[in-house]
Amino acid sequence: MSLFGAWLPIRTGWADVSAAFKRVAAQFSDSREYRFEVIAAGASGDLAYTIGFEHNTVSLNGTPTTYTLRATHVYRRENGEWKIVHRHADRPPDEPAPEAGFTGTHSR
Repeated sequence: MSLFGAWLPIRTGWADVSAAFKRVAAQFSDSREYRFEVIAAGASGDLAYTIGFEHNTVSLNGTPTTYTLRATHVYRRENGEWKIVHRHADRPPDEPAPEAGFTGTHSR
C-alpha cells in the first residue's frame, strides 16, 4: 500500500498510510459535496485503476473551501473485494492552493 498525497510526504505500508489518513481526516469537517469525475478507468485480472478529478466542498480546519484534486487510484482484488492499494493526488496545475491549506512536503 502506498500514498502520494497532495499535501503530505510519501507514505508506504498500512501503518504509515493509515496514520496519514487519520491526520488528514482530522482537518476536514462538514462535507457538503464530493464528486469524482472519471477521466479513465480500466481493469485486468485482479488489478484496476481510476484516473479523474475529485471535486470537494468541505470545511478545512474550520474554514469552508472548495477545491479540486486530480487523483489516481490503483485497486487490487483480494478475496473477491476490491481494495485501494495506491493513491496519488495533487492539485491540477491551474488550481490555486486552498486558503486554509496543509503544511508539509512532497519528499520523504
